[in-house]
Amino acid sequence: MDLLRRLADALDRPSIPWKSLILTFAIGEFCLESFLSWRQYRVLQRTTVPPQLKNEIDQATFDKSQAYGRSKAKFGFASGVWGQVKNYYVITQNVYPRLWVLSGLWLARFAPERFSGEITHSLIFAFTYSFIETIVGLPFSYYYHFVLEEKYGFNKQTLQLFVTDILKGQALGLAFGIPLGAAFLKIIQMTGDQFFFYLWAFTLVVQLGAITIYPILIVPLFNKLTPLEPGTLKEKVEALAERLKFPLAELQVIDGSKRSAHSNAYFTGLPWKKKIVIYDTLIEKSEVKEVEAILAHELGHWSMGHTTKLLGISSFHLFYVFALFSVFINNSSLYEAFGFHNEKPIMIGFILFNEVLSPTDSLVKLGMNILTRSMEYEADAFSNRLGYSTELASSLIKLQVQNLSSMDADYLYSSYHYSHPILTERLKAIGWKGDKKVTSTANGATSKKDEL
Repeated sequence: MDLLRRLADALDRPSIPWKSLILTFAIGEFCLESFLSWRQYRVLQRTTVPPQLKNEIDQATFDKSQAYGRSKAKFGFASGVWGQVKNYYVITQNVYPRLWVLSGLWLARFAPERFSGEITHSLIFAFTYSFIETIVGLPFSYYYHFVLEEKYGFNKQTLQLFVTDILKGQALGLAFGIPLGAAFLKIIQMTGDQFFFYLWAFTLVVQLGAITIYPILIVPLFNKLTPLEPGTLKEKVEALAERLKFPLAELQVIDGSKRSAHSNAYFTGLPWKKKIVIYDTLIEKSEVKEVEAILAHELGHWSMGHTTKLLGISSFHLFYVFALFSVFINNSSLYEAFGFHNEKPIMIGFILFNEVLSPTDSLVKLGMNILTRSMEYEADAFSNRLGYSTELASSLIKLQVQNLSSMDADYLYSSYHYSHPILTERLKAIGWKGDKKVTSTANGATSKKDEL
């Protein structure tokens, strides 16, 4: 605690140019990511299939994957530039204090007396800002789904579904954000200088609760879940779960095809009661043994405790963030630099603190990607040991083709951005020799044919 107090005193100086520092950090991070994206774009301009995949991926599929990657890279750069312009405007034009004053006027005019106070004021400010962000981001979101994804055959959602999802998201934000946000602020108000201990404990409980609530209450609001029909696939998956002593309670299919042609599978639930969810697109485009191999990979994560380890790391990171926030929560120079001269709203302090902390996000992201890539290798090896080497390789190649994921990547770019190893690295790790070719068909599915 003494160390935190000394650090807080050292940083609370009028001479620190907080706005300039934050803008410099943001521009520096953008330049770094743009440099990495440029390196990756050069890879995406290659016209030759990587040697490791020449017997698995045909030229037409590779060309389409490269074109899709370039389109996403251009979109990412444009949205990144827009993000920098927006951030510059918000900081230099004192949007935070202006919106704070405006939300205060709304509170005084429309809210009953008993709801006056910093917590209600902060919630109005936060949801107003979030709503504005959503509206401002609509053109980019629309373009991504209805132009970019549509061009490559992935978008399956209608405009009505697109709007409905946004409205549901806003409604859920209010339903969960109001009580959680109020609790967040109340804990800080009530627990003094050691608030970060209590805030960390509260957040941990919320995380565990979310893991339970999300598949039960949230997912059904956006997708339809149905039991997997009796048949070979169900029998094989249940046998695999029993073999690994996985506490399988439900085996369901999710209608991912209503929004996208991308494929996936995952498990969720409590430690003693798990649910496996398989995308309908995965079942449609894969053989039974290949779906088994993918699920064996996912169950490998469970068997080796990867989810629990990541939760623990996330919890430690939150504690670190909240402890650092205690250094900035009463920093007068930071508030005044952003136009808050007479008050120090907790919500505003947390937002400004995150702006200051943003440079460390890149380091955390890099470290987490290194860790999760190692976990992916371990899960692949787990599936391999269960005898799914060929099927895992085949399914990885199919998923790569179906999702038009990049077949190759620049080393620096993938190290910074990718949570999974690239396809060629994964195939090499599981000892894939390559004797099949996967090609695109007219309807976007895939087929295999023996390579002579």
